[in-house]
Amino acid sequence: MTRVFSGVKPTGHLTLGNYLGAMRQWVTVDQHRAESLFCIVDLHALTVDHDPARVRRLSRQAATLLLAAGLDPELCTVFVQSHVDEHARLSYVLECVATDGEMRRMIQYKEKAARERARGGSVRLSLLTYPVLMAADILAYGAGEVPVGDDQAQHVELTRDLAARFNQRYGYTFVVPRATLPKVGARVMNLQDPLSKMGKSDDSGPGIVYLLDEPDVVRKKVMRAVTDSGQEVVYDREARPGLANLLEILASCTGGNPSELSGVYESYGALKRDTAEAVVEVLRPVQERHKELCADPGYVEEVLRDGAERARAMARPTVDAAYRAIGLLPAASDPVAVDTGAVDSGIVLNAAR
Repeated sequence: MTRVFSGVKPTGHLTLGNYLGAMRQWVTVDQHRAESLFCIVDLHALTVDHDPARVRRLSRQAATLLLAAGLDPELCTVFVQSHVDEHARLSYVLECVATDGEMRRMIQYKEKAARERARGGSVRLSLLTYPVLMAADILAYGAGEVPVGDDQAQHVELTRDLAARFNQRYGYTFVVPRATLPKVGARVMNLQDPLSKMGKSDDSGPGIVYLLDEPDVVRKKVMRAVTDSGQEVVYDREARPGLANLLEILASCTGGNPSELSGVYESYGALKRDTAEAVVEVLRPVQERHKELCADPGYVEEVLRDGAERARAMARPTVDAAYRAIGLLPAASDPVAVDTGAVDSGIVLNAAR
């Protein structure tokens, strides 16, 4: 059976962009068609200055929202990255085949390091090496395909290079994955800067609709969204990015088509009002279920505990095989031979960050 692995980083509150762009597909498609794993990749949140209590709080909130959105523990595996040691175990092994030059060429490292230096902060070594941890996230589960956006394509290429290099030097151990474009999911842009993605780590709160925003807050943010010069409502992503973003959000919420919807409206105000109400209605069931889950924290803890056990059982054979292949002496309690059949299966990973 196809296996899907997707991750979300707890560096900020989850947004409408996270939901429409990835989470909704996980709920409606992936968990039904495949053996699916959905991971809160909390180790990736440690690469920059952070508040430990906030990371823990956001990790729990992310897990709760994934369940509130409709992920079913009976159909899929929901877990926290740091609860499965195999991610960190494999990361170090892959660092032993990666090079300094490869890490420093990563575009996201250059951009994030520049921002840290501009703030007067120091750049952590983990910011340089975290693409290797991302590769470990992929390779531990034998991913054959990695549906990612343009901002993550370079990381998939690094993963391919590391897997191929390891296989060449130490014997076939990893599937060499390939990047694919997601077939489902909207790209939601910042309401105040429609040329930038609506990111949960962004500081521009007025341009971001968070999944837990109250309805009146949602309406206010959408009504204040940046549009474009002119009066006519037309769908043109290049020339009218603000208007196009609103039409795409409305279409994604209602199942419509942006181009067709543009012909329905004669004013920006009407479009904004309908878009705001559509977003409120999409978020309503998620928020209601989130409140129910918050009232039963033991259930979420149980889901994460069981999920980590299942994920560990899936990843351990591949990671143990990598340890033996690179020359590490097995512990006396380790089995002499491990079934690595999962590595050869057709596996899909959705690396949504």
